[in-house]
Amino acid sequence: MSNMDNYKDEIGDNHIGTSAETPLREDAFEITDEQKIKSIKKDVESILHTLGMDLTDDSIKGTPNRVAKMFVKEIFGGLNPERKPNASTFDNKYKYGEMLVEKNITVYSTCEHHLLPIVGRAHVAYISNGTVVGLSKMNRIVDYFAKRPQVQERLTIQIVQELKNVLNTEDVACVIDAKHLCVNSRGIRDIESSTVTSEFGGQFKEEKVRREFLDYIKLDTQF
Repeated sequence: MSNMDNYKDEIGDNHIGTSAETPLREDAFEITDEQKIKSIKKDVESILHTLGMDLTDDSIKGTPNRVAKMFVKEIFGGLNPERKPNASTFDNKYKYGEMLVEKNITVYSTCEHHLLPIVGRAHVAYISNGTVVGLSKMNRIVDYFAKRPQVQERLTIQIVQELKNVLNTEDVACVIDAKHLCVNSRGIRDIESSTVTSEFGGQFKEEKVRREFLDYIKLDTQF
């Protein structure tokens, strides 16, 4: 194995990302979703055939097409900018000037190093500077950026950057606590560990404000 191959394996095994932007080619969307599904279907057939699976068996012969559709339409659907949620903003007419926190947003993503699931919760907050965004849009933004091959650090940054742009404020924060099946089900196989990442902007860099946010997400608000 070459030094470059060793380097690539080391990055992947240590779950290190290389950029805050998702690494996409310039020609990523020059073919349609249907063309992508057709191509991926053939690739999955080849993988299963190489593994020795009998693709004439009723249980598995539909798997290549199901996997291809799942990749393009579902778990990696967030790669397509056309699926980006339209996060409309509104005037803060009721003059709410305190922190708004949306906690326990479900995160389903996929580790880009082994293509295994990342499952956890995101907690997102902002302080309005005159505009607010619908609560469900915060969930949709999390879901959009999660639905692509990811590293958790990048996902956290992308959520905060998007909300900064939408709300036109630096006062945005995000904490994600998630389990990585590439750690839990393979390699070290530590089923108890989880990974916590955070990104704080604007006022959230101040200790008092950051502590208030972290206290909010510790509250037991289950009904």
